[in-house]
This record gives sequence, C-alpha cells and structure tokens, in this order.
Amino acid sequence: MDFVSIRIITDQIRPLVEFYETITGLTSKWFTEDFAELATTSCTLAIGSTRTLALFGADVAQPASNRSAIIEFRVDNVDAEYRRLANAVDDFVQVPTTMPWGNRSLLLRDPDGNLVNLFTPVTTEAIKKFDRKGRFFDGERRQ
Repeated sequence: MDFVSIRIITDQIRPLVEFYETITGLTSKWFTEDFAELATTSCTLAIGSTRTLALFGADVAQPASNRSAIIEFRVDNVDAEYRRLANAVDDFVQVPTTMPWGNRSLLLRDPDGNLVNLFTPVTTEAIKKFDRKGRFFDGERRQ
C-alpha cells in the first residue's frame, strides 16, 4: 500500500490553493474549477471545493473544521522559510523551534485554520530518518 495524497475540502478553494502555492513554491494543477493538486516528490496535496462532496453522494466532510491533523512539509531550512513567509502568512502558531525528536519546526495555520508544519531535521538521528531518494517504513528503506 502506498500513501499518495491528502485532500482538504474547502469553501474557499482559490485562496487555499494560493496559500499552499506560496508556502511550497509549487504550482498547482487544476483539473476543474473545484479541484486542484500540488504534487511533491513524496505525496500530493489535493484541494477540493465543497461542491465535490456531491460526487460522494453525501455530506461526508465539513470545511474548516479540522482539529486533529497537521499537514507537514519537510523543507531544507525552516528558519529561511520563516523569513520568506513572514509577510505572506497571517497566522503563525509557533516560530521555528527545535523539537525533542530532532526536527526544527515552524507551525502555522492555513486560511481554513488547518495546522501546517514546516520542518527541517536537525539532529543526526532525525536526519537519518529522512532520505530524499527512498521511503522508510519502520526504519527500513522500501522500494
């Protein structure tokens, strides 16, 4: 099994897509006016408007109501990202801080209130955990 994407449902698709383009530096691919994706090398962030919920046959998601998930992006230098985003992001929750597990993290909120963590592994152990070329599961590289 491969984890390939996470999808955010929103009432304000254009501002949310623009926010994630700003923080990631990526250009989104729009499939319809109600659905866009930002693809990284490891995973895709999909963003859909609430109108897409009708395709599932029910009201299965509520926009701007997440209180448990954090969307995380590994970056080369979290302090540089903080300086770059200082005037572009309205809601910083935590300035760059080194966490006990070895990542230096910047926590912010997107326009819908979802938590977003930009982080850089900084300890030897945290750096070893991540590898740009491979995927890890239980500490072992999988192809």
